[in-house]
Parts: sequence; structure tokens; C-alpha cells
Amino acid sequence: MTYFLLFLLFIVINFIIYDKFIQRKHQLLINYPLIGRMRYLFEALREPFRQYFANEDFYESKDKVDWVYNAAKAKNGYISFSPSQPQANPKFLIKHSNVPLNDEEVSDEISVTFGEKRKYPFVTSSVISRSAMSDGAISPEGTRAFVMGAKLGNFAINTGEGSLTTNFFFTKTKLDSSYMDIIKVDGFNKTIYSIIKKLFNEYVAISYLRNKLISKDIQDTYIFNKSSLEFFRPNWNEPLENFPKTVPEDMPDIIFQMSSGLYGCRNQNGTFNDEKYQKTMTFCKMTEIKIAQGAKQTGGKLVASKVTPSIAYYRGVKPHKSIYSPNRFPYASNVEELFNFVAKLQDLSNKPVGIKIVISSKESFTQYATEIKRRKDNNLSGIPDFITIDGGDGGSATAPLFLMDRVGLHIKDAIHIANSVLKDLSIRDEVKIIASSKVLTPDDIIIALSLGADYIAIARGFMLSAGCIRARMCSGEGSHNCPVGLATQNEKLRKSYLVYKNANSIKNYHEGLIKGVKTMLAIMGKNSVNELCKDDLTFVDKNGFIHTDINRYMDKKLSV
Repeated sequence: MTYFLLFLLFIVINFIIYDKFIQRKHQLLINYPLIGRMRYLFEALREPFRQYFANEDFYESKDKVDWVYNAAKAKNGYISFSPSQPQANPKFLIKHSNVPLNDEEVSDEISVTFGEKRKYPFVTSSVISRSAMSDGAISPEGTRAFVMGAKLGNFAINTGEGSLTTNFFFTKTKLDSSYMDIIKVDGFNKTIYSIIKKLFNEYVAISYLRNKLISKDIQDTYIFNKSSLEFFRPNWNEPLENFPKTVPEDMPDIIFQMSSGLYGCRNQNGTFNDEKYQKTMTFCKMTEIKIAQGAKQTGGKLVASKVTPSIAYYRGVKPHKSIYSPNRFPYASNVEELFNFVAKLQDLSNKPVGIKIVISSKESFTQYATEIKRRKDNNLSGIPDFITIDGGDGGSATAPLFLMDRVGLHIKDAIHIANSVLKDLSIRDEVKIIASSKVLTPDDIIIALSLGADYIAIARGFMLSAGCIRARMCSGEGSHNCPVGLATQNEKLRKSYLVYKNANSIKNYHEGLIKGVKTMLAIMGKNSVNELCKDDLTFVDKNGFIHTDINRYMDKKLSV
């Protein structure tokens, strides 16, 4: 014990000498050596510990966050006595029925059809999808968990702007050498794999094979098929006629997001590649063109630490260099040009194509709606099959602080504007509305659908269900590395991420949402989500005044 105390004293004295006489980065430490370090320690601990000891100030209430975690664990989410953090006004209230239904009387039909006029419409299996998250921003293991969770839960998943990477093929069991690179494990390697798997675990065995058979720079571009003992990845250089004619059934429903960087469908000089897009769409159900995202009205960003050789391979860029997508989509100098490009993609894919925007005002959205009206009246192609609306408070792993809460309207206000303007121009039936922003729990879904949305895209809730602990270390900038291995490319942290466990949690969360939505429909006396409308809501403003006419209140609030 004495030696330990002497050693500790030695360390303390050295810190004092270093802080006071050597370092010249922190002036506080010159005046208050050692003790001044407590300031930096507490500052570092503030954010991780805030979520455990302070009221939730980001997701309306800590109870909602707890519900997500419980749903992911397949728990019922019941609480006792009262909410620990009641939601304050203003807020929407949901009207219950005098004659509620039993849960089993509510229809199980929760599908939405996109692109009825396309050759290959997209009929979803759920009214909920996982919103855009790029492979790259998310670790390979994280993407695989989401893909498997989506397949198990039977809901759609958006690629994010990082393109359709090999990790989206994680559930694929039927391999085809006509459009795939395949590396078969046989002979001695097969024997060693079996031995390591028995002595340690499957992950260690697969890692051995990766290191033995695939060069380091491209290891993450291959998926391992455990049934056939083969590594595989799509070979995008194969001719288009070699690719599937219909989306393979052993993959989940995938929505391909195209950003201003055109990742996954670009030539080496950065221009659009028609054939690569068509190849990509053989695996996807529809296309979302990202014009803007809630907290990222600038182009997408991926810092150098996340641009691994594999990510660079997927996106067609140089590795280890930060990626900054252009702010403006290259084929959208104006709304007319954007919709002409929509028409081109609809022709190339024969599948639904839509746009993702943030609404700042009625006037800005009316520009889109007016062009849709013009095209409908003149029987012109290029009307988007859907419009995804992100709230101005939408999140991002990497975005400027000064944009995060200053640009764009809240999602509820934005849905009202889009729904109202499209109805006023008699074009509401032409376009589906997807709502995407801070949706966590079933009540959030009911409110968004009642306000006019047709479909819900969730990012944060699915992140929490996939193991996110809200450490706010997603960016990869400096010391920022996701501690659970979900939103990082750090190999050491990624190794700890449990793909299969989290895939089941993701599936459970979706099931919890659907079950909760049906419960709320039952007490509202509704048989289906298609029956929801604004008359099902009441609004209580910050002064406690109750507004039963939602249209009138929203119009007055937004002065539209």
C-alpha cells in the first residue's frame, strides 16, 4: 500500500510540474495545476452523464426514450403511477371514441402503395420505414444489423446517400456469379474455420478467413455467406443484363437515396451514370432524391476518419479524405429541371421516384406544387411519386451547429403546409407524403398521419433500438467515436457490436410501434390508419387554450 501511495504521489507531482512549467496550451492549468484538470474532466463527463441525471430536453421526455429501449427488448413499456416527465404544453392530444374497438378489431393492413402509375409500384409491408442512414456514417456491422432487422421485421430501409453497399446484401442467401464476385472457402481454410469456430466463436473464425483470403483495403466490401462458406459482393462492372430482373426475395425492401454526390450511380468524373443507376435499382424498390435534410441543408459530410478504403470503393472517391457533397443537387438548378430528372429516373427504373426536402415556408413549397400541377394539367411526365419532408430540427451525425435549429419548419407545421397546398391545387392524390423527423413512439406516428402524412420514416428511434446510447460521438471528428461501435469506422469499437442481437432489437422496436399504433387506433374507434385525419386531433397551446379545429389553428399560426 505504501508503494502504491508513493507511486501515486510521484504521478501527481509530475502532473503539477508539467502543467505549471512545461505545457502552454491551457492557461488555467498554469495557475491551477492538477486541480484545474478537474474542469476538463467534468466537462468531458457532462454530456454522457446528463442523460442519466437530468430531465430529457431533446425528445420531449425521458419516458419516450425509455419506451424505445423497452420496445427493443420486447417489453410492454408499461409504467406506474404517472409519467416521470409529463409533456408540457403546447402539444397535440388525440381524441378517443365513445365506442372504442378491441385491438383485434383493428385491421392488420398497414401497407402504402407508391407509384401506382409506374410499371413496378412499391407496395410496402408497413407504414413505417427506417429513414436514411449511410453506410459509412454507420459502421458495416451496424448497417448489417439494420438490414437483418428490416428483413425480420418486414419493413423498408433507406440506404442513405452512401449508396447501396455490400452490407445491404447481408441477408442474401442465393448467390449468382453472373453479377457477383465470389470467393469460396474450401480445403485447409475450411478446416481451420471449423476449428476456430468451435474453440472461440463464429466472428473470430470469419475474421481469420477475411485476413487470409482478402486484402486489407477491400475486406469490408465482402459479405460472408455462412451457409455456402463464400465471401461475395456485387460486381458492378458486369453488364446490366446479368443483374436480376426483379428484386431478390432474400433482401429487405430497400429505398435508394441519391444525394448531390451521386454516390452509387456516378462516373469517375462525378457525373450521373445511367447504367450504374439501373443496376442499383435491380435491388431497390424506389428512389429518393435528397434535396435537403433537417439539420444538413448543406451537402452531406463524411469526415476523413470514416472514409475507409471500403467506403471510398462504394462511393467512388479517394480514401482517408473528408467528403463534402455539393449543397445543390447537380440536376436541380430550378424546380423544372429537378422534375425533368425525376422523369428520367422514372423511365430508367420503371419504379417510383420522389424527393426529400425541408419546408421553410408555404411559398417555397408552392413552387414544387405549382410545377406538379402544371405537369398534371399538361399530361407531362416527371411528377414525383412522393415527397419526403424532414423537419428543420432533424438530426445528423455531422452538421454545423448553427444550422441545426435555425433552418426549416417543425415537421408538424411542414406536413400541414404540404397537405393543404396539394389539396388546394387538387393534386393531393398525385403525391404521397413521407414524414421524417423526431418520431419515436406510436403517438408520434398517429399525430403525423392525422396531420396528413401517408408514411413514416424513422431514424433516431431505430438508432436507439440498434444500441445507440446517445453519447453524441457520431461524427468521427477528433476523439468522437461511437462507444458501442454503431456509428464509427473504428475497427476496435466495431468488433464489439453484436449484429444478430441488435437485429432482433430493431425488429422488436418496429413490432412495438405497430402494436402501439393499433392500440391507439382501437381507442380512437378507427379500423385503419387510412381513416386518420385532422379531426382526430386537439391542440393545447402554451397558454392552455384548446383548439379543436386544427386546420383553422394551423392556418392562423402559419398565416397561410
